[in-house]
Amino acid sequence: MVEEETFEKAESGSSHTYPVQAGSLHKGDYVMLKGHPCRLVEITTSKTGKHGHAKASITGIDVFTAKKYEDSCPTSHSIDAPFVTRKEYQLLDIGSDGFVTLLLEDGSTKEDLKFADNEEDQKLKGKLEEVLGTGKDIIVGTMVAMGHEKIIDFRELAN
Repeated sequence: MVEEETFEKAESGSSHTYPVQAGSLHKGDYVMLKGHPCRLVEITTSKTGKHGHAKASITGIDVFTAKKYEDSCPTSHSIDAPFVTRKEYQLLDIGSDGFVTLLLEDGSTKEDLKFADNEEDQKLKGKLEEVLGTGKDIIVGTMVAMGHEKIIDFRELAN
């Protein structure tokens, strides 16, 4: 009698990053610097040295914490870049603790996003509370990278 093999169900194996050649990077691209998803603000390349590799000096700002990170690597080598996607939700409420209530397409709510304590997020939170107080419908745009999500902008819906 032959035993039937069973296999554990696994995820699709998709990674949060993909490789990109350091020499093909441009200002505004997203890359992983020191393990953080960053938007490139500056990239400079040096001439080839005696070992034959041109180096890229990369400076980026973390998309979630706004901290600055720097790295350098040969332009011919690969560097990880995060998959960055944008999502939109309707804003229902902003709690006193900074958590927001968002309406999903299926009618359920999402309540796991919180504004960070940095100046940029607090400014956006203030603007959202102001518009929400007028009773207008608001659509917030979020950025998703590395399994994290952050509100980055909003727009008012025309009634």
